[in-house]
Amino acid sequence: MSTLTEVASGYQAGRTLPLRVELVRQLKRRRTLVMGAVLAVLPFVLLLAFAIGGDPGGRNDRITLMDTATASGANFAAVNLFVSAGFLLVIPVALFCGDTVASEASWSSLRYLLAAPVPRARLLWSKLVVALGLSLAAMILLPVIALAAGTAAYGWGPLQIPTGGALDTGTAAQRLAVVVAYIFMSQMVTAGLAFWLSTRTDAPLGAVGGAVGLTIVGNVLDAVTALGHWRDFLPAHWQFAWADAVQPTPEWSGMIQGTAVSMTYALVLFALAFRGFARKDVVS
Repeated sequence: MSTLTEVASGYQAGRTLPLRVELVRQLKRRRTLVMGAVLAVLPFVLLLAFAIGGDPGGRNDRITLMDTATASGANFAAVNLFVSAGFLLVIPVALFCGDTVASEASWSSLRYLLAAPVPRARLLWSKLVVALGLSLAAMILLPVIALAAGTAAYGWGPLQIPTGGALDTGTAAQRLAVVVAYIFMSQMVTAGLAFWLSTRTDAPLGAVGGAVGLTIVGNVLDAVTALGHWRDFLPAHWQFAWADAVQPTPEWSGMIQGTAVSMTYALVLFALAFRGFARKDVVS
């Protein structure tokens, strides 16, 4: 009895399932390595595409961000974010957040973690923090590699703005950091969807696929102009508001509204995940 009492008195729920342990587990998983490799290869695929296609100069006298891709490393990094923000960067967020709890259930290891004992709230918190951390790392990895590859191919220089003017390299780096932060915040809806679904199913593919599918539905609805101002309540409506940050005089209103909409949905979904999991019968 004394041994049991000693163990019980030394038990601290806050020290169960440390973030470091969970992070190491997730970093060693094959899907993490594959996702990192895909994001690391994308800039080189675009470099090859521009090399084959030649100068992406403006067409029909209308210059877009894509047309300035080869102007400098900063422009190339911005183009990589532009082509990835709508869909590709959704995948790692949905994967890391949707696979986190459902995968434990599919391996029949979830009940053993809870029997350790790891409090349910602590289990979800540890997994959510690590999943969001990996999602942010994925979004940082892409522009960093793109900036390095673009600088090697096109040189280090200011970020040329399609509408005219340029941002010096220091300002461009700061603005690109703001862009990455905004994209991460705008993807919190996908993170919330994936995490909530992960607590509701034992099939990781279902959670990941469901989050990606609902995100695509949001993009489709945003394209329906007949919805009018109702589209303002769709996170997808604000996903490219970061373009206002790469202007000579940045405009923050769109990004503020987009962040508010995304975080509102995300907080509700995270709350539903914690509330539902606390009452769930875990049998796998």
